[in-house]
Amino acid sequence: MKHRVHPHPGSDLPRFFPFLLLLIAAASVSPARAEPLAEAPRVVAALEQGRAAEMGKGVGKNLQLAIRLYCDAAAMGSPEGFSRIGRVLATAPGNMRNPGMANAYLAMAASLGNDEALQYYDPRHGNAEIEGDCPASVGMGPTDVAELGFDVDAYLSKQPLAKQRIASLIRKVAAKNNMDPRFALAIAMAESNLDPTAVSPKNAQGLMQLIPATQERFGVTRPFDPEQNVKGALAYIRWLDKRFAGDWRLVAAAYNAGEGAVDRHNGIPPYAETQQYVRRVMHFSGMSAKKRATTLM
Repeated sequence: MKHRVHPHPGSDLPRFFPFLLLLIAAASVSPARAEPLAEAPRVVAALEQGRAAEMGKGVGKNLQLAIRLYCDAAAMGSPEGFSRIGRVLATAPGNMRNPGMANAYLAMAASLGNDEALQYYDPRHGNAEIEGDCPASVGMGPTDVAELGFDVDAYLSKQPLAKQRIASLIRKVAAKNNMDPRFALAIAMAESNLDPTAVSPKNAQGLMQLIPATQERFGVTRPFDPEQNVKGALAYIRWLDKRFAGDWRLVAAAYNAGEGAVDRHNGIPPYAETQQYVRRVMHFSGMSAKKRATTLM
């Protein structure tokens, strides 16, 4: 991903005029008319988990991890994901603060319709050039998410009681089906962050985001019933596990992009969303995305 935006302008204010006009236009929108942009359940999940890392809610406060999770949301086209990356870079302490790169991400968020991002835009600095995929574009290396630390149990302990009960349900159903509960829970966290009412723009429904065809294929008649949704999803995961010889990475990739995409690419498809999804699922399940899992069973 490469986006050319304004370089550092020094005192050259004319090149700021287009963005200043955008600032003025945004300021003229009354709060009563401004509506939040709808986000898909997978995006909401990444944003909520990133927020936990940014604020230290359950998991330890970790701005690098927060940026990586916000990058996952941005890879799925989330204006809020771009906005939060910019906000962290604009307000972070020490060497992590990067006003130019913050401006670039905030401008990207604004161009996608997130006017709230503009409150963190600093016209005293230019917009840096975004080169490469996030988080490499903000100067972060290829460190695996697992190395940054996300304690799933600690995170769950700060979630509403209803979500804690759902996590317990997933673990219980997985154990009854001789499946590793960590992987089942990781999929649910990546898909909906344990929201049984979630519906995606592609009509994936419920806790583990089953599309109608998958529901029919695995006998799910009440997709918003958490237990039935989980049972259908685990039946699908078991099928994928057999197809991909127990490789958790490929199972996660197929759950995200479809088994056909994994077959066509003979591995994890080269889609940023899918690659980051696999990384996140592997981390939540307690295994590095760089390693091959042996079996789910």
